[in-house]
Parts: sequence; structure tokens; C-alpha cells
Amino acid sequence: MATYQYDLVVIGGGPGGYVAAVRASQLGLKTAVIEKEKLGGVCGNWGCIPSKALINQAEKYESIHSLEALGIKVDTSGFDYRKVWEKSRGAADRSGKGVGFLMKKNKVEVITGTGVITGKNEVTVDGGKIITGKNLLIATGSRPRSLPGFEFDEKQVLSSTGVLSLESLPKSILILGSGAIGMEFAFVMATFGVAVTVVEMLPRILPVEDHETAAVVEKSFKAKGVKFLVGTKALSLKKTAEGIECTLEKADKTQEILKAEKILVAVGRVPNTENLGLEKVGVKLDRGFVVAKDYYQTDVPSIYAIGDVTPSPLLAHVASKEGEIAVEHMAGKGHEKRLDPMVIPGATYCEPQIASFGLTEEKAKEKGLSYKAYTFPYTGNGKANAIERQEGLVKVIYDAKTKEILGGHTVGAQATELIHELLLAKKAELLPQDIATMVHAHPTLSESIMEAARGVEGWAIHI
Repeated sequence: MATYQYDLVVIGGGPGGYVAAVRASQLGLKTAVIEKEKLGGVCGNWGCIPSKALINQAEKYESIHSLEALGIKVDTSGFDYRKVWEKSRGAADRSGKGVGFLMKKNKVEVITGTGVITGKNEVTVDGGKIITGKNLLIATGSRPRSLPGFEFDEKQVLSSTGVLSLESLPKSILILGSGAIGMEFAFVMATFGVAVTVVEMLPRILPVEDHETAAVVEKSFKAKGVKFLVGTKALSLKKTAEGIECTLEKADKTQEILKAEKILVAVGRVPNTENLGLEKVGVKLDRGFVVAKDYYQTDVPSIYAIGDVTPSPLLAHVASKEGEIAVEHMAGKGHEKRLDPMVIPGATYCEPQIASFGLTEEKAKEKGLSYKAYTFPYTGNGKANAIERQEGLVKVIYDAKTKEILGGHTVGAQATELIHELLLAKKAELLPQDIATMVHAHPTLSESIMEAARGVEGWAIHI
């Protein structure tokens, strides 16, 4: 029987890789993580964590208006965006140190360097040191997708990493893409006074979200001065001494040239699967993504792949859960084969926040399902009125006959937290009546979830 240095070797120390390593250690597997940069991956260093720190500072800045309503005069002349940037980098540093602590606590060895798979149970680090493992886990994540003619220079043409690196604000910015990344940075920039224009190729913003919740965000952003150009393609880009000039094509085929100091390209991400040696050992790729079967096992039984390198939703929490499923299978403790796409929450942390899971009305129609939808507005919620956050709603998509929850959608204050009550009900196979009859503390925003569930049953009280 072959002997290996480790039971598991993880390539990549992001939220997929490091969570998998901790879980593997808990299950008694001797584990090593190979990471070429900082622990925490894109999420901890150049994504989830620092971007939420920026959003937090933007929310504080925006709250100045509420103070003025109390007669308090606030002098913002000393505002320095670099201090906002420093806050975000501080959050990223703390996140990385936290992951390092977890590695030590769980006796996971961290190997710094670039790993290449040179055998079914072998990884070579930086072209020299050979590491062997009974199982290998690919968790190398993804990077921002560029567009032909819009290649990143991180000075005028920014990726999400580039915009997080800005130590001063531009006067204007053009954002290509109205998904989570584009909308979060649109919120931050607009709040701090930057002139923002968002270009979306599809007919409406936040195209993966339900039309009703997306409309709430659009109305709020327009009130902040954000301009939206939907059904619009970016054709070409010209760099000038003042910034950029972008040629756009609208739905009616007319063209327009839009000028801005900088442009953020936020049109998705691509998997980091090049130069890993995958195909040489028999791991199949499809359009750059690793083909993974049940338990996220590839065609090579000793090699697993999770997170953004597979064609699952490119979300940190998805990578983490997939990592847990994979290592539990390696340890002989696995029961869950794959993550059910119907119970994966999505969240966008702009203000108002938006979150969802399962089907939208549009998707339910496409599938030909017999469904109904009920919407409860925040205006009927006591807490929302008390804190002057009436902008929002809760929407439940459900089966017309059985009332099974098919999708949940929230938009407004704390929407990204509230979604989980509906999601837990879905995962536990509960029905709206179970939420409707559960006592909720008053006044809380979570009562909106209860009222939406009561609305499904036909007896909402506060509307």
C-alpha cells in the first residue's frame, strides 16, 4: 500500500480551500494547504471582506443626512477617502490573520508557493518540492473576466481588485455589469459623491434577481443620482489624458460615446485552472471549468475540485460548503452528494440590500410551474417604520397547490440576514404556515417574513 505525506493536500487557501482543510482536520485527516499568496483567497483579501468594509463606511457616511435632519450640522470638508481604503485593508488583514490562526489551531500545515499537479497523488511546489497526498483538492478560485478591448490596466480600466486598490476617488466612473459586484461598487462610489453610470447588456439591472426586488434597488439608486443604461452593449474603449471614452450601442442600435475618469469592468469571473497540470493527469475540463461528479470528485478518484473552478455559482459560501461535502466523503463520513442549487442564498450588500434563493417568478414561468407569489412591503412593518427604513419588501414564490416554497426574495434593510429564515424553512421542508404561526418578537424586521408567510395563507394582518 502506498504511503503519502498527507491524507489531503489542498491547492488554494481561499474560503473553499481553508474551510475544507479545517473540516478535514476535524475528521482526523492529516492536511496541508498550498497557497501562493495570502490565506483567505480573493474573498478575504480582494473581495467579500474588504468590499463590505467599504460599504460599511459608505453607510456611515450616508447616515450624515439623518443627523442633519435633527438639526446637527456636519462639516465633511476633511473627508479623506484614503482612510476609508485603510479601513478596508485593515479588515482584509484581520481576515487573513484569522485564517492563519485557524490553520494553526487545527494543525493544518500551510505551504507557501505555487502548486502544480504532477501525479494523481502528487503536487510539485514552485517546480521543486514534491508533496504527496492520498487525496488532492483543487480550490484555486477565479479571477475577474476581462473583455476584448477592455483589458485591465488597473489605472483607468479597473477590475474588482483594481477598484478595491483605489486610495482616492475618481470624479466619475462607468461600471459595466449590474450584478452584485457592479451594484455594490456603484453604491459605494455614488455615496461618496462620484458620478456613476451603470451599463447592463440585459434588459434590466440585477438580472438574476426577481424583477420586483430589483426594481426597489433601481429606484433607490436613481434617487442617489446613479444613471442606468440597460439593453446596452459596450463596443469599444479609448483612453485619453482625462480618462476613458466608451462607445456604447443601445437596444435600438444607436450609438453613444460616454466619458468618465475610470471604468470598472464587472462582467463575471473566469476559473483559475490553467497551468495546474490537470489534463495531464486525466482531469477533464469544460470551457475552463473542472468537470466534477458527486462529492465533487473528478474522473481521477483521488482528485476533487470545489468552488469557482467548477461550474457552480461563483460564491464564497458555495465553495465552503462544497469543500465540506468533498472532505466528508474522503473521510467516509459523507451523506450529502452535492449542494442543492435551490437552497443556495445569493446576496448583494448595497443599500438597499437584496437577497434571494430558489426560483424567481420569471424562472417559475420558464419551467411551466403552477405557482403563486405573495409580496409584503416594509411599509407594513413596525420596525421598518420606526427606523425610517420603509424601502423594501419580502416576496415568497410558492406552489399553487401544495404551497411548497419555491423561492424567497428580500430587499431592504438587513435583507441579507432576513433571507435565512425563509431558506431554513425551505431546507427543512416546512410550509409557509409554519412561519406564519410562529411568534416573532415585535417590533422586528423579521415580522415581514412572518407577514409574507401569512399572506400566502391568506391572512396577513398589517396590510
